[in-house]
Amino acid sequence: MRLPKGFLLLLAGLFALLCAPVFAEDQKNGGKMTIWIDVRTPEEYAQGHIPGSINIPYEIIGQEINSVTRDVDSDIRVYCRTGRRSGIAMDTLKGLGFANVINEGGFEDLLNRKAQGEPIP
Repeated sequence: MRLPKGFLLLLAGLFALLCAPVFAEDQKNGGKMTIWIDVRTPEEYAQGHIPGSINIPYEIIGQEINSVTRDVDSDIRVYCRTGRRSGIAMDTLKGLGFANVINEGGFEDLLNRKAQGEPIP
């Protein structure tokens, strides 16, 4: 069964609202919480994601970011499959005034970097 795209985007937004308080409680960066956002589709996210990350598709990140944080100085890391969508998400967030957004690139690359010892959740 294939779900309508609008329903999936709504589901992703609701997920972000429900998980925002707990998604990164153990991920500290110099006393600052690091927020990991997977900007892929809900289907891609369900197939595997960085532990503690939340799913906000890149198309709606501008509308949904305030459900996660209103602090424009938050440490935000975005990723997708290849880095293209996370680049768009990063540009959107920077356009909204979020200063500390990093495009971490693709999910598989993150897994490889984690396996090599980088501190990725």
